[in-house]
Amino acid sequence: MKPEDVIEQVIDIATEAGKKIREIYLEGTFKREVKSDNTPVTSADLAANDIICSQLAALTPDIPILSEEAADIPLSVRETWKRYWLVDPLDGTGEFIAGSGDFSVIIALVEHNRPIMGIVYVPMTKVCYYAIAGLGAYKRDGKNELRITSKQLANGETDNIRLAVSRRQDPQSVLKLLNKPNHCELVVMGGAALKSCLVAEGRADCYVRLGSTGEWDTGAAQIIIEEAGGALIDINLQPLTYNERESLENPNFIVVGSPNLPWDILLTT
Repeated sequence: MKPEDVIEQVIDIATEAGKKIREIYLEGTFKREVKSDNTPVTSADLAANDIICSQLAALTPDIPILSEEAADIPLSVRETWKRYWLVDPLDGTGEFIAGSGDFSVIIALVEHNRPIMGIVYVPMTKVCYYAIAGLGAYKRDGKNELRITSKQLANGETDNIRLAVSRRQDPQSVLKLLNKPNHCELVVMGGAALKSCLVAEGRADCYVRLGSTGEWDTGAAQIIIEEAGGALIDINLQPLTYNERESLENPNFIVVGSPNLPWDILLTT
C-alpha cells in the first residue's frame, strides 16, 4: 500500500470524525472527565476515536493503530511495528472545552519511526491540511486546494519573526525565549497542530512548544511542515522520531519555516 492510494479515504475518515466533534461542540452537551495523567478528555474525543479507529481498521486491517485514547501498548509490542497509524482524535481538548473552536483531528501514518503521511482536519472551518512524503503539503478549503510552502526567511529578516502562540498562554512566557523579543509579531492560535500548520503555510515563522505533548500531537504536523519546506525539531535541532521509547511523551520542540536559520542563536531555549 502506498500512502497516495489511501489518502482520500483517510481524509474522509478525519472529516467524518470532525463532523461528529462539531455536532457535539455545537450542542454544548458534552461530558468531561480527567484521565490518569491529569489531562481532560470529553465525549467528543471518545466519539471521534471510535469513528477513526473502526474505519482505519476496516480500511487497512493489517496496520496497527496507536491512538491517544488507547495508548497503553508496551514498547515490546510497538517495536515490532514497521508501519502504524498514529491518531489524536481531538487535538486541543482544552480549546474545545473553552469554546474557542481551535481544535483538530490528527491522523498520521508512521513508517520506520518517521511520519510519511499526515492529515490535520479542522472541524469548525472544515479546512484540511495534508501531506505525503515526497509529494508536498496541501491545504484544502471546500473545493479549493493549494500547495502550501513555509516562508523562507533570510538572515537579515530575523528582526521581525512571527511567533505562533496559544490564545490561553501568557505571551511573555514565549517572548522571553527569543533573543530579540521586541522585534516579534505574535500570531494567536489554539492547538499544537494548528500552530504548526500556521508555520507550514507561511502565516507564522516559528512555534516553540515547551511542556508535555504526546507523539500523536506531532506526527501529522511533522510531515506537513517538512513537505512545506520547514522542520519540526527538538531543542537540539534534531527531527523528532517515533515509537523508539517506552514513553510516548515528546521532548520540547520547535516548528520553524526556515530550517536554514541559526535557531540555536535566535532562541534561548
